[in-house]
Amino acid sequence: MIGKIDENAIKAVGAYGGGLAATGGTCGTLLGGVALISSIYSRGNLQDKEDHHMWSLSQKFIVRFTELTREYGGIDCRDIAQVEWQNKEAAKAYYSDPESRRQICIKLVGDAAFILGEILEEEAK
Repeated sequence: MIGKIDENAIKAVGAYGGGLAATGGTCGTLLGGVALISSIYSRGNLQDKEDHHMWSLSQKFIVRFTELTREYGGIDCRDIAQVEWQNKEAAKAYYSDPESRRQICIKLVGDAAFILGEILEEEAK
């Protein structure tokens, strides 16, 4: 599963940006990490039994991500990026200004990916 590029999976999480459809809600990085765990451990239909690892690994990731974002005030995009996504000028500045909080978000994505990798590698042992 990991290492493969599934364009449908990428499309399925496209609206996670900006804190879930540019609302400033839960950071898309957190949502994406849980979606990855779910894609590995969840059942594919209602007849299959769910793998309990989906829940425990997701919870571990959420706890670690919460710790990672504590200094920004929480797990919501509005706290981390501090962008009013509905304001086109503010969104444009976020992407174009090298001093914007985008640098924080880029680092956060990398740190979260590292944490997620640690969690999945630990589970694989």
